[in-house]
Amino acid sequence: MSRIFPLVILLLSFSTPHLTQVGAADWSQFRGPSGNGISSSTGLPTEWSAEKNITWKTKLPGKGSSSPVLFGNQIFLTAYSGYGLALEDEGNPSDLRLHVISINRQNGEIMWDESVPPLNQVQKITKRIVDHGYASGTPACDESGVYAFFGTSGVVAYDLKGKLKWRADVGEGKAGFGSASSPIIYKDFVIVNASIESQTVYALHKKNGEIAWKAENIMKAWTTPSIVNVPGGKQELVVNQKSQIFGFDPDTGKKLWTCEGIQDYVVPVVVQNEGILYCLGGRSNRSIAVRPGGRGDVTKTHKLWEVNIGANVTSPVYYNGHLYWASDRGIAFCLNAKNGEVVYKNRLPTKGRLYASIVLADEKLYITTRDNGVVVLKAAPEYVELARNEIATDENLFNASPAVSEGSIFLRTHGYLYRITNK
Repeated sequence: MSRIFPLVILLLSFSTPHLTQVGAADWSQFRGPSGNGISSSTGLPTEWSAEKNITWKTKLPGKGSSSPVLFGNQIFLTAYSGYGLALEDEGNPSDLRLHVISINRQNGEIMWDESVPPLNQVQKITKRIVDHGYASGTPACDESGVYAFFGTSGVVAYDLKGKLKWRADVGEGKAGFGSASSPIIYKDFVIVNASIESQTVYALHKKNGEIAWKAENIMKAWTTPSIVNVPGGKQELVVNQKSQIFGFDPDTGKKLWTCEGIQDYVVPVVVQNEGILYCLGGRSNRSIAVRPGGRGDVTKTHKLWEVNIGANVTSPVYYNGHLYWASDRGIAFCLNAKNGEVVYKNRLPTKGRLYASIVLADEKLYITTRDNGVVVLKAAPEYVELARNEIATDENLFNASPAVSEGSIFLRTHGYLYRITNK
């Protein structure tokens, strides 16, 4: 049974421009406002290094694999400290602190850093856990505040000034990899996929964390839910899980349709374009194209194609009739979105696995490797490498997907946050 911990909510009685300004430049959730990993920003840098095009660099108070998000003049991201910083750490799990941090977009100064202790039993540090840590979910933000998901430590909500609004317990289940899903905001709800923690998707009220609705029996899904458009101007909530793709009414949680999916656990985010959803996942790396908007079992009526190629962890982008992604095995792919045929498949300059997802902006594809910097490709159905960018002074892992806004790339490592801009 979920437990909600409401606190006194202080509403802002006046407008504070540097906190509340909002516009198209915001990157408010994992993979941007649409969840598709696409930015309309132009003039982005193609090349950078420790000495070139770094506007500022901020040392973070803890490690983490979550991506930065932006609202107005604030950047938000999560981190952890106190426990699990190294495999040899024999410290006390109760010393773990889970941070939500606000950073000034213009100068990189930390505006506030708030943290909470664990809510339930902490997953013991292992090689798999230390690989990405206890702060892997990217927060979501809007004018009401910032919302972060820490797995068994639940959902934490702060207002834009760093005042704790509430905490919500969404389960204490664990898995070998730990937690990874990110929350999204829909109208007055914070929607969280707690498949690992309780096999449930929750819609929580933004104002107090109380449950608005929940959908149960969500199996082996580390994926972040997606809000997708359907004909008639309506929207659906899509969750890709083991064996099934589900479509829900995001206002009520009612299940609208199901489609036979990937016969394995799922991590990548569903992306959409012109009424078609593209779903990747599974250790066997499969991809499925399906139309939303149906009712009941739509496997025979709405599934367009399925191919035996895809990604286990990373999410794709759609651009000009093609799907692009870099798999966690370090291979760049381009697929024809009409039929799933491979256009190119090319090994990237990395020896390690990839956790970060590809980002499309300014007709360029930005691929963050863990150990060999960011590879920039031309957004075209041929493999054209434009640059390889390393920050030689930073030996931390690059696990997080970048955020893009107003001509800048915001790139996070285990130790630092960078703003990268053409100078």
